[in-house]
Amino acid sequence: MTSESIPGSAGEELNGQEGRLDWFVAHTRPRCEKKLAQFCEREKICATLPCYRTVHRYRGKTVAFQKPLFPGYVFLHLLALQRQRIYQSDYVANLLEVIDQELFARQLNDILLALETDLEVHLAPDIKPGCQVRIKTGPLRGVLGWVENRTGLVQVLLRLDFINQAAAVRIEADNLELV
Repeated sequence: MTSESIPGSAGEELNGQEGRLDWFVAHTRPRCEKKLAQFCEREKICATLPCYRTVHRYRGKTVAFQKPLFPGYVFLHLLALQRQRIYQSDYVANLLEVIDQELFARQLNDILLALETDLEVHLAPDIKPGCQVRIKTGPLRGVLGWVENRTGLVQVLLRLDFINQAAAVRIEADNLELV
């Protein structure tokens, strides 16, 4: 349910069955992301739900939550014949087919890598044009992103173009190089 590394190539086999595993994006019904991820776990379907940690204080009590980074979306790596089983979960509003499998897998992997670090990662819903950069140092070295200038640290957007969303990571400008 939390972020996890992406399974192997799009041509790998699942449970010995012949066929190609492809990425699909499940657009869920409202607040059903975790329910769909649990359903997929029970059905042995590979689901990725990138989550970030958030802390809230209630009457002197501090509570930590895992929230979906991209509300309304769960990323599925499955065989085409498994699509019908996903709709049977009743948590899915629509199942979107990913056209550029390699680009999607690379972008999703970059976001999952960022979630594994100690850097602050949060949803950046508006992708705006800017300078493309490569991170030079630190745990995200080599990752490509797009800069959105903010006060203080530079905010780098790790884009997931297929759903027109991005995750934002704050990094010092000295650690970036133009691409």
